[in-house]
Amino acid sequence: MNGMVIFISVIACLISAIPLQQSKTTTPEVTNLADPVPAPQVSIPPITPQPATSLPPINWQPKLEFPKWLTDFTGLKEWPGLEPPYIPLDFIDFSKIVATPQHQQAQCTDPILRSSCSFDCFNCVEFDDVYTCPKLTQTFDDGPSPWTIKLLNTLQAKNTKTTLFTLGVNIVRYPEIYQESHARGHIMGSHTWSHKFLPSLSNEEVIAQIEWSIWAMNATAGHLPKWFRPPFGGIDNRIRSILRQFGIQAVLWDFDTFDWKMLDPTNNRNEVDVYSDVKRFQTRNKGQGIMLEHDAIERTVDLGIALHNNILQEQLTVPQCVGGIDYIKTFQ
Repeated sequence: MNGMVIFISVIACLISAIPLQQSKTTTPEVTNLADPVPAPQVSIPPITPQPATSLPPINWQPKLEFPKWLTDFTGLKEWPGLEPPYIPLDFIDFSKIVATPQHQQAQCTDPILRSSCSFDCFNCVEFDDVYTCPKLTQTFDDGPSPWTIKLLNTLQAKNTKTTLFTLGVNIVRYPEIYQESHARGHIMGSHTWSHKFLPSLSNEEVIAQIEWSIWAMNATAGHLPKWFRPPFGGIDNRIRSILRQFGIQAVLWDFDTFDWKMLDPTNNRNEVDVYSDVKRFQTRNKGQGIMLEHDAIERTVDLGIALHNNILQEQLTVPQCVGGIDYIKTFQ
């Protein structure tokens, strides 16, 4: 039985196997940098600022060969661009998709978004969202990238495993880095195919972002992900009702490092700011939480390494945070 057939059969009969974090919809306390908690005196080890080097153009030729089983299933012969085509899946029941209106990022005036538990608008989480951890834990988005290996080498030296939320377009461009990350025991999660703000998309477009991400992961390392991070934290009950039919769960956060702001020439945020904010949150939140960071740019990787080496050496992976499984399915 090929990977695609197994993928369909596993998802169709999957029963989620992790403990629920909470029993009702709630709005967690999230980081507020204006909180009246004094910033500790910190001395971050020197980090040489790196230019905001970009990845190669997104239309750069994928390295990963398009698998025959995916051609047989989709009728296509190459990986898509930024707008992946919707491929119907037998196990998706559109009648079970919650009817929440589409909305653009930062457009949160529609009152139905509150009742639909929008995280990007109101920091609202549902019973099966993962948003915190018993130990303050780093997670990294947007890879794999050429700088992911630099992060992995540091983590390996400290015997630390982390969770990496990967983009399908980057998986097929850097399959060897994805495979190496997985081989070293890190948890590989989905971050969609091409980093779209999901609440702005149609149901079919959301499904396409998820299915193509999963197919890239399966074709590269032979597994189906359990854990999913929505780009920009864009999730509401419509998106959740689609994720649940794939058997995957959303992983959010209660501390955003805003490391990406260091790459914005109009913003003066720097490594010392992030370091101080992490220390403040660590104290206020009693050493618990999930941090949002990025491994697609060298400067944010260097910051992540410094944070790990100096204040965050004892961490957990996302499944360890909640006592869950690593993957829905792993193929030999």
